[in-house]
Amino acid sequence: MLSTVLSSGCSDAAGLAGNLFAFVLFVSPIPTFRRIIRNQSTEQFSELPCIYALLNCLICLWYGMPFVTPGVILVATVNSIGAAFQLIYAIIFIIYADKSKKLRMSALLIAVFAFFGMVVFVSLRFLETHLRQMVVGYLSVFSLISMFASPLFIINLVIKTQSVEYMPFYLSLSTFLMSLSFSTYGVLKFDPFLYVPNGIGTILGIVQLALFYYYSSKYGEGSREPLLASYA
Repeated sequence: MLSTVLSSGCSDAAGLAGNLFAFVLFVSPIPTFRRIIRNQSTEQFSELPCIYALLNCLICLWYGMPFVTPGVILVATVNSIGAAFQLIYAIIFIIYADKSKKLRMSALLIAVFAFFGMVVFVSLRFLETHLRQMVVGYLSVFSLISMFASPLFIINLVIKTQSVEYMPFYLSLSTFLMSLSFSTYGVLKFDPFLYVPNGIGTILGIVQLALFYYYSSKYGEGSREPLLASYA
């Protein structure tokens, strides 16, 4: 009984820590969008990171809902906040983008919500409880692993340029801590759909921090605000 209480308490603590570190990632693009608003232009920024992040948050939000996966509500809370942030960023992008980007971003936004609506409808209408969790779980894993393409790109860029300009330290640290927290949360909840992708994120976070230490100590530290962070 005591071990169950301790395990539950530890998992909740890990989940809350993950929510806190994820919030840091959610607000990290704010300086970039302030710049967009100030200059009234999206310049050369891409809309794709925002779209990928929104879709990822929506899928993971659905996976964390009690009627899909009981007992992991902290996954739903963090991704509901993340989805709200990404939607706001998307709206700002649409407002200040040129006509071609505006149309493309609007179409992508509609496609994201159409796909999410289809996932919700199919999982509720046609799938039983266990199968529903499995299908949505695999979708969330695929979505999270796809999001890790961004850190892989950044790692490759750092190695090629031998500069940490595009990999701010606190963003890398928050990504690592968030992935570690949700990986621990998944282990304590015996949920491979949580600990497998976030375990991968933890490893990538360690690689980013190691590269930051190596290149910043060897060549000096630069900084640049990223358009969007990737999160789980």
